Amino acid sequence: MNKRFLSTIAIAGAAALALTACSSDSDADPGATGDGGSGDTITVGFAQTGAESGWRAANTESMENAFSEANGFELIFNAADNDPAAQISAVRNFINQGVDAIVIAPVVEDGWDDVLEEAKEAGIPVILEDRTVSASEDLYASWVGLDFHAEGVKAGEWAAEQYGDTATKMVVLEGTTGSAPANDRAAGFAEAIEGTQIEQIATQTGDFTRDGGKSVMEGYIAQYGIDGIDLVFAHNDDMGLGAIEAIEAAGGTPGEDIKIITIDAVKDGMQALVDGKINYIVECNPLLGDKAAELVKQVIAGESVDKSYYVEDQAFDQAAAAEVIDTRPY
Repeated sequence: MNKRFLSTIAIAGAAALALTACSSDSDADPGATGDGGSGDTITVGFAQTGAESGWRAANTESMENAFSEANGFELIFNAADNDPAAQISAVRNFINQGVDAIVIAPVVEDGWDDVLEEAKEAGIPVILEDRTVSASEDLYASWVGLDFHAEGVKAGEWAAEQYGDTATKMVVLEGTTGSAPANDRAAGFAEAIEGTQIEQIATQTGDFTRDGGKSVMEGYIAQYGIDGIDLVFAHNDDMGLGAIEAIEAAGGTPGEDIKIITIDAVKDGMQALVDGKINYIVECNPLLGDKAAELVKQVIAGESVDKSYYVEDQAFDQAAAAEVIDTRPY
């Protein structure tokens, strides 16, 4: 993960976090940690990136469930449609409304210093979830999410093992330009395939969307042809699913003529893996709501929290996906 996240968490803590991210804490007193004591409602502004993918929909649902009225919260939700300026504007609106806390899934890493300083001056704690920022660590209370760099490494290691000994032409479907997952996954994958015969011949953003992935893949096929591309690395499942549509429309067989590696492990992606259209998926767990809500309560109560909390990811080939697809919550 990025060097700015210097805190680490013990293995046992990570395992416990993975559990809390997938289930609600029925023992908690939802109002006990509010400013005014037991029974108070905590008003939280949540600035989401948008609704660009199945992963994002699952993440939003997790946050809405965790920051529910039953759990002692009033949630003010804003989705920025992947527009950084709109997201920063939404955060400023939260500050003006005087919310108790702000949770942000940043569209991009840069450009947050001023508005985070404004939140700090207003005495409103900020929790980051999913994505990271390049701003100083003293401008936010904590972060919960995934190790995007490790996800890229895991995907790249599998590619190197499977295809690294033969000449392999690879194209990349990048996530949103400037976003932490796009930056870190690209870096991790590149490190893992260094020294192999996998050659990256093109890379372009598809903005984490299925339509974007399809459009970019259509361009790749027009330029190189089905026979000129051996491997696709998509930064998320939705772009990989778009690539499948483009490959099939061009008369190719995804998963055979062109191998596909993706990251997320949402239901549609996992089904494509089971069907042999995707070859390997590294998970990115979207169920971060419970831990984010827990952090908000702890920070408002004046409790000490770490700067970063990681949720552990899994990885799946076709056989592993077939074993779990019917029981996964997203």
